[in-house]
Amino acid sequence: MKDFADSISFLGQWGRFQQVVFFLLCVSLVPNGFSTFILVFLTDVPGHHCVVPGFNLTEDWNTTIIPIKVVNGKQEQSRCSRYRLDVVRNLSAQGFIPGRDVNLTELEQESCVDGWSYSKDFYQSTVVSEFDLVCSDEWKQPFTATVYFIGVLFGSFFSGQLSDRFGRKPVLFATMAVQVLFSFIQVFSTSWTMFTILLFFNGLGQMSNFVAALVLGAEILTGNVRVLYSSLGSCLGFAIGYMILPLAAHFLRDWKSLMLVSSLPGLLYLPLWTFIPESPRWLLSQGKVEEAEAIVRKAAKWNKVTVPNIIFEDYSGDEKNTQPIEKANVLDLLRKSSMRTTTLIFCFVFFCSTTGYFGLSLNTAQLHANPYISCFISAAVEVPAYISSWLILHYLPRRPSVISSLLLGAMPLYLILLVPQSLPNLCIALEMFGKYAFTTTFSLMFTYLSELYPTVLRNTAIGTCTTVSRVGSSIAPFVIKLNAYILYLPYIILSTLAVVAAIATYFLPESFGKPLPETMTQMHKRESPLGPSDPPLRPQPPVPSNPPPPPRPPSGSERPWGPSDPPPSFTATATSTTTPSSLALRSFPPQPHGSERPSSLLHRHQHHRSKHPVPSGLALRGFPPPP
Repeated sequence: MKDFADSISFLGQWGRFQQVVFFLLCVSLVPNGFSTFILVFLTDVPGHHCVVPGFNLTEDWNTTIIPIKVVNGKQEQSRCSRYRLDVVRNLSAQGFIPGRDVNLTELEQESCVDGWSYSKDFYQSTVVSEFDLVCSDEWKQPFTATVYFIGVLFGSFFSGQLSDRFGRKPVLFATMAVQVLFSFIQVFSTSWTMFTILLFFNGLGQMSNFVAALVLGAEILTGNVRVLYSSLGSCLGFAIGYMILPLAAHFLRDWKSLMLVSSLPGLLYLPLWTFIPESPRWLLSQGKVEEAEAIVRKAAKWNKVTVPNIIFEDYSGDEKNTQPIEKANVLDLLRKSSMRTTTLIFCFVFFCSTTGYFGLSLNTAQLHANPYISCFISAAVEVPAYISSWLILHYLPRRPSVISSLLLGAMPLYLILLVPQSLPNLCIALEMFGKYAFTTTFSLMFTYLSELYPTVLRNTAIGTCTTVSRVGSSIAPFVIKLNAYILYLPYIILSTLAVVAAIATYFLPESFGKPLPETMTQMHKRESPLGPSDPPLRPQPPVPSNPPPPPRPPSGSERPWGPSDPPPSFTATATSTTTPSSLALRSFPPQPHGSERPSSLLHRHQHHRSKHPVPSGLALRGFPPPP
């Protein structure tokens, strides 16, 4: 079957059609970067302490009613307790001075029974301050992000299969609608439970449209433009949305206003339906040749090029009706041993890289005194990471590139363990370098994965691996919270996962410089032990067990060689270069009738064969002609 890229080569790689598709798909991904990390601000924990009702306390007791605790070597007010209010009120009325007349360490404490007072330094309100997700309900803060990523997990899994069954374009716009709709409804949440349930459905569409847009662009575009889109264009669209997020959060500072802004792109999605086409590759895989040709002819009109009479000649005429349409589902990822191994390794590497990527991304609000600055730095780091991945994919093989980026991500996280706490800026720099490496890996993996799997399974494979990776993003919020027990434990976990993933990547096949597989058969050939460039083994004729003896050599009339004559010439001729079973022993040439061979000649011949045995499968030619 003729390769799809060869069939549409007359379009060129960078005409008006490709430019429009490239730009619009990148624009459609900008809201993803905004929405993915909106939880950095929605669930950030402002400074807080227990509310103290307005009693007539002395100034000394007003400033000391909240206990002082040491957290990470620093003194700060307790966030979850206060001295018993009735006791403090009596001591204040009697004129006792705290610290002089009263030993504060002996005073009884109580929880924040009257609620909490939240700092307004950075936020007017967050989901945490709105629903009091602190102290005994502190677990709800990371669990909110986990629920969101569980929604992303299910969305990635089902959208991949739906996209392979119903098409890339319908699933792309359906998941866009789901994301926008539930983002808008979340603004009206009246409880944490309601907010979290709606957030789950928001997650169903969030990453699904990213995967659908990535696959759609990778299948429509060809050559270097495809690599440019997969590794740089789509990711830059995501990064731009990520960088817009802290700017919008800085000016709004209210979680409901921020959610409302995240739902506005829905108005921009509607016109895109007209200009973004379905994937011709997918249409061909479903036997819809006429629809695929219609899209290509429209593209040729935009690019102002001549269209051949038959575009997809391997599908034209009667052949398209007799050629079976290859159907596939998620189980096909595990049927063949080679594909099963590849899929499991991809899932594991995606899990490790996603855990590192989201762990470092969700931790950005804690890196700097100003969460908006730290989030913007984390977003800006992704731009050089995506540029690096584009250059890597353009010039370097995939497998060693992924291994190197994983190891580069692990190295700075290990080095943080050696940095004293008195150098916080150095820790931030090392963590940002780790974020750069994990982002590069994340970008490389999507392109690497899409290049290995065939059209009928590509979106299912990406959806499945993305689903498994969301397990990593779901546990990432809790991994970051482990620093409350051991300060550097999150860095140890993330860096160790990266090293193990680098080792696993070594066993993946290479895809650099090879065309996208259209069928599962093509993928199996690529992953076979022979490799895609090795010729197939041809069946060879069997060797007879009792070959006929060779005719006797000349004698009598033919002069035998003497001691000074050169030895007979034995010329080895192989009938095949593959297996010994195909080689045959040729006989001596026919000699004149009536000639006899002296015994000395026979002796010399047997002696020479014992000294120089004939290799198996080589043809022994006759004696040289007499002078």
